[in-house]
Amino acid sequence: MNAMIRHLIRGASALTLMTLLTTGLAAAADAPGLRIGVRGEITGVSSDALNVHANSGENVVIHLTNDTKIRAVTLANIEDIKPGSYIGSAAIPQEDGTLKALEVHVFPPELAGSGDGHRPFDLVKGSSMTNGSVGDLVVSNGRVLTVNYKGGQQKILVPMDVPIVNLVPGDRSLLKVGVKIVTFVTQSADGTLTAQSISAGKDGVTPPM
Repeated sequence: MNAMIRHLIRGASALTLMTLLTTGLAAAADAPGLRIGVRGEITGVSSDALNVHANSGENVVIHLTNDTKIRAVTLANIEDIKPGSYIGSAAIPQEDGTLKALEVHVFPPELAGSGDGHRPFDLVKGSSMTNGSVGDLVVSNGRVLTVNYKGGQQKILVPMDVPIVNLVPGDRSLLKVGVKIVTFVTQSADGTLTAQSISAGKDGVTPPM
């Protein structure tokens, strides 16, 4: 256990700690450093905080700042992905060394380059996140994306039942009671959670990331 994790554990309340450990740890796409991923539904909104019922079953308060990035998550389909598209995909490894997507999110051109690379992710045990540019899309033998990023490349199989969404710039008007979100937060020494980024489902969409 490294020093950062020990620091988190000392500062967390028992309730918050349970939530953070069950939702897992992830590297945020927007900035370096260890972040904590929280997935759930907004149950309350104020000018500077959200009440969230996490998928783990716990209730947490997540604070907002002027620097909190907010993005809308909308439905998309495989036809929205073309050579040169910038995407992200949470995936799990297959026996042949390729990846099988758990979800795919498509960035707009202005967000190309966000979180470029391949890294561990916390969606399920053993999952990874790959962000990069699509080199090609092969549909003759399943749907396989070639994703290129600085220093590497991954081939990702996208099953027919895997959710595909658009990830576009948003604002705080998206943050309403009942909206499903994925947020990456940091935790202060007193246990306060502060959102670094929030992906909020629009029109009833549940972010699959």
